[in-house]
Amino acid sequence: MQQKSETRDFLTFLLKLGLIVFVIRSFIVSPFNIPSESMQPRLLIGDYLIVAKWPYGFSRYSLPFSVPLIPHRILTNLPERGDVVVFKAPPTQRDDYIKRVIGLPGDYIQVKGGVLYINNQAVPKRRVGDLVIPVTPNMIRATQAEGAMSPCFRPDYEEDAPDGGKRCRYPQFRETLPNGKSYNVLDVAETPVDDTGVYLVPKDHLFLMGDNRDRSADSRLPAVEGGGIGFVPVENLVGKALVSVFSTDGSAQWLLPWTWFTASRPERIGEGF
Repeated sequence: MQQKSETRDFLTFLLKLGLIVFVIRSFIVSPFNIPSESMQPRLLIGDYLIVAKWPYGFSRYSLPFSVPLIPHRILTNLPERGDVVVFKAPPTQRDDYIKRVIGLPGDYIQVKGGVLYINNQAVPKRRVGDLVIPVTPNMIRATQAEGAMSPCFRPDYEEDAPDGGKRCRYPQFRETLPNGKSYNVLDVAETPVDDTGVYLVPKDHLFLMGDNRDRSADSRLPAVEGGGIGFVPVENLVGKALVSVFSTDGSAQWLLPWTWFTASRPERIGEGF
């Protein structure tokens, strides 16, 4: 009887622990890692951040594995322009993406000559110092997966680093939205999405863009699996990016424990949004 009681107590403990984790991940915070370069310069491949679940309300997409326990979004709040959000990407609603909110319902959005326009007003775009980052193993792996010419996207952005390695140097700009929120973006090429038509953001939808403007499949492109995302329903929001909690350059090896520390980038920990 004592052994059965101990087993029951242990199972009860595991059930309670699982419930606590489920509640925290569903309604308070959850982790998210960055697999691509679409949000450079703010986010690099290998960054890990905490996403706050409460700012925009809750839906099935707030829950782990999108368990359909919440039929409709509740306690809904719209994001502000400039917020960095995690969401389920159209058209499949399976993958978590992270982008910046640019357009709210009813907004007119356009890009002309690489300049963003909101409601027919150009968003100020000022050149600032170049973004200079070392070439890391996770960047090289991403390049190989994409079939790009260089881990710096183009060979002319790649240069020798003082430590004998390679680094990337990208032209960087500062944008300031109508609500006063400022952030840096990259403009690394002339692409078709540098000049677009006018988008009218539908009701209950958002227009989202990556900060790495020429390397982001976002609302400027129709929703296609593995491609653009079109207008994103507010329903799809998972949460708001809160703070960076860890970062790795991708050089760690499981069988070499000391590399777990040498691969880390502690200077990126604690950066907010």
